[in-house]
Amino acid sequence: MNDRTRRPTTSRDVAEAAFKAVTTKPAELPPKKPSIPGVKEQVTLRIDRDVLDHFQEGGPGWQDRINDALRKAAGK
Repeated sequence: MNDRTRRPTTSRDVAEAAFKAVTTKPAELPPKKPSIPGVKEQVTLRIDRDVLDHFQEGGPGWQDRINDALRKAAGK
């Protein structure tokens, strides 16, 4: 016996499959949480090595310096 997925074979099966396809509500993504002022969000960001070196030259706080530079570039 074949292990293929069962496909509708009768007209009733076809009709039920079509009905289910158009009436089944797709799963909704959970609502995005509102941002809280002053709370930082972790992200992954790929930047050139020389840019990273520039910000890390000043020692600890390089992530804050990158954040400040991005904020300035965004006009905020």
